[in-house]
Amino acid sequence: MKILVTGGAGFIGSAVVRLAISRGHQVVNLDALTYAACLANVAKAAESPLYAFEQADIRDRAALDRVFEAHKPDAVMHLAAESHVDRSIDGPGDFVETNITGTYQMLEAARKYWTAAGKPEDFRFHHISTDEVYGSLPADPAVMFTEDTAYDPRSPYSASKAASDHLVRAWAETYGLPVVLTNCSNNYGPYHFPEKLIPVVILNALAGKELPIYGDGSNVRDWLYVEDHADALLLVVQKGALGRSYNIGGENERSNLELVQTLCAILDGKRPRADGKSYKDQITFVTDRPGHDARYAIDPSRIRGELGWRPSVTVEEGLERTVQWYLDNEAWWRALQDRDGVGQRLGTGK
Repeated sequence: MKILVTGGAGFIGSAVVRLAISRGHQVVNLDALTYAACLANVAKAAESPLYAFEQADIRDRAALDRVFEAHKPDAVMHLAAESHVDRSIDGPGDFVETNITGTYQMLEAARKYWTAAGKPEDFRFHHISTDEVYGSLPADPAVMFTEDTAYDPRSPYSASKAASDHLVRAWAETYGLPVVLTNCSNNYGPYHFPEKLIPVVILNALAGKELPIYGDGSNVRDWLYVEDHADALLLVVQKGALGRSYNIGGENERSNLELVQTLCAILDGKRPRADGKSYKDQITFVTDRPGHDARYAIDPSRIRGELGWRPSVTVEEGLERTVQWYLDNEAWWRALQDRDGVGQRLGTGK
């Protein structure tokens, strides 16, 4: 299969690229190389003759038409997006332009290509989205997001992703474009750009800085190891039912405070502080961000029942791997720390 992956130099996209190449798929990586992208994420995959790279913006329709015509993919895996909630609070315009307008341009370019090719039945447009489109859940562990949960986005980021989901479904209904959709829980793992919670905690801990936790740390997330997510995404694009959506979760709910405490314990074992104290002493509670959702949790019944997929690691196992990866790859994250916004408090609404 030849797969066009948008955002393939980003965190989740690069995991998809690496896994797809390792499984013998041809991959065309289309990425605009904005602030969170890093071609080092796919450096090994890029050595393969199965790999091709196109630097292009998903809002640039002419560039998209050229890429489709040149490469003639069998499937599209659309991951390119602005994804940091805090940045969406400070600058929502970029999220509207990239996540909504960019998805529209991708859909139209794909529809033109698919139509010109005679509307092949095995073509797929796989739109990758987030569980944040569903809003916030109560503390009751029996209540979880399903594929039938009503959309209730609370941030500019989640609203832009909800809009893009609706566009994809509309193009399927109106034009017959063959689509599949997935909505995932919070990803973490190797190559995670150092502005999200887990890499921020790891790198701040190593630097002797405060470990900031929003509010009282009670916000709950379901944590999905990025390589498990990539495995699920490739399964859906190949075997997912046409027009179907699948929620992908890690089956690992933890509060933010529990998560940070686990990271501190792992670091205490792998890279003890010189003074013999625990990294937990660096935990600091900071003013919560506006509209911070209380809890996300995914009911994975559909993808488990229909496609037989489950995550392979617990959050403790995944965090151990992640911490070790950051300890072993200092050159990678050092090179990113001077990029715009990294290491700064964002999302204050000011």
